[in-house]
Amino acid sequence: MRVDGLRFSIAAHSAWAPGIETAEAWLAWAKQPFEIVGDAEPGVRQMPPMLRRRAGALGKMALEVAYQCLDGRKDIPTVFCSRHGEVARAYELLSDLANGVVLSPTAFGLAVHNASAGLFSIARSDQANHLALAAGASTIEHAVIEACGLLDDGAPMVLLVAYDNCLPQVFEKFQDYKEQAHAWAWLMVPVTQDAKATLRLSWSAGDEPVLDAQTMPPSLQVLQFQLNEDPCMERVADGRRWHWARDA
Repeated sequence: MRVDGLRFSIAAHSAWAPGIETAEAWLAWAKQPFEIVGDAEPGVRQMPPMLRRRAGALGKMALEVAYQCLDGRKDIPTVFCSRHGEVARAYELLSDLANGVVLSPTAFGLAVHNASAGLFSIARSDQANHLALAAGASTIEHAVIEACGLLDDGAPMVLLVAYDNCLPQVFEKFQDYKEQAHAWAWLMVPVTQDAKATLRLSWSAGDEPVLDAQTMPPSLQVLQFQLNEDPCMERVADGRRWHWARDA
């Protein structure tokens, strides 16, 4: 793995959000982005009902795109990444704790950051390596670095799943991006001579940007870059300048 940047290809991808459920709808959104609203949930029909019922709205979005992207493949390492994770469940648990209500072990188990990755592994009886991470406003970039590390270690492909949801109202005044419900997945593979397209990610030091709270969240910015097949994109977050580019 090059210390001055990473290169990888995307063998398959999928995305889901309330009101944007098809590839055509996502391409239209990428050309003219709009705020994603609504509380619809995907069906996640490939998952056994007993496990599917345990997942909340955020988890179902992540699971839906993971199933779509893998399309039956097994023994693929997975990297689940979400900046905020199951913050709504966590807030409910903290509220119960403050009010003296006995906490539900099941609710706690589904509020941890790797809950969706765990459900996905259990439902598919798949013992491949999986992990979940959060890295602030640079969560996507650090997830890509992690996935590329797995590729460099010899994995033939790695599933990257990015997902987030709107914040509970109590946290809205603290948000630095306009959080929106969405999930997307990339099936990442090493670069080969016959690769249709290669993405590059590199980074350097960068001053902290002046953010507008209405700005699209980072994961949607990266998804728009990928869907539009833009030649390059730059983001500044967490003291780094992230350079995204597409090889011809």
